[in-house]
Amino acid sequence: MKILVTVKRVPDYAAKLTIDPSGNKIKTEGVNMIANPFDEIAVEEALRLIEKHGGETCVLSIGTDDCTAQIRAAMAMGADRGILVKTTESLDCVSISKVIAKIFGEEKPDILLMGKQAIDDDSHQVGQMVAERLNLGQATQANKVVLEGEWATVIREADGGLETLSLKMPCVITTDLRLNEPRYASLPGIMKAKKKPLDERELSSLGLSLTPSVTLQKLEMPPNKQAGQILPDVQTLVSKLRDVEKVI
Repeated sequence: MKILVTVKRVPDYAAKLTIDPSGNKIKTEGVNMIANPFDEIAVEEALRLIEKHGGETCVLSIGTDDCTAQIRAAMAMGADRGILVKTTESLDCVSISKVIAKIFGEEKPDILLMGKQAIDDDSHQVGQMVAERLNLGQATQANKVVLEGEWATVIREADGGLETLSLKMPCVITTDLRLNEPRYASLPGIMKAKKKPLDERELSSLGLSLTPSVTLQKLEMPPNKQAGQILPDVQTLVSKLRDVEKVI
């Protein structure tokens, strides 16, 4: 069995972010960069499935040379090898889905595992786009994955409860927070990761037409929140809601 997992390099969720003077990107100088937490869950699930069923886990990232840090981190967890599609361009979701579909076609994995969304843009759509582009079955927001023969059973979170889906492999599965808790990389794992194969490819070598469908025009910081108030009793609260805020 082969499982392909995508990993995106994103700003640390605890970092205080500011907007670049250009107005259309986040300043990343001095910001700690990490692997997207949803993708770490996907890596962990791939490793657990391979440990149970045997095979290979391959990690795919798209971006600058700096993304090798996140690929090596996944290798330190246990992934067997990595692929970096190198580009300094900021690609939209459609272009990203084309790149992943292209690598999927070359690698021919049994499962593509992805985080359901990245914490930097929260777009929550690339997995679905890849599945549609490849005409594969898909299950999003998985919180349990079981493999049996040629089929994957996925329990996913849906509005009002849980939904169980059966997918014939190959398929696309995106992961939710409750699926697992990613392991920490061991020191031997970190040392081994330095020697694991990492295939670096230029984006232009894929032969794709990547004219953006969506362009980012401008970023704005949210308005500052007003300070809260501590009220002495419920009667005062009701009075403020009725007479000041006029919401009741």
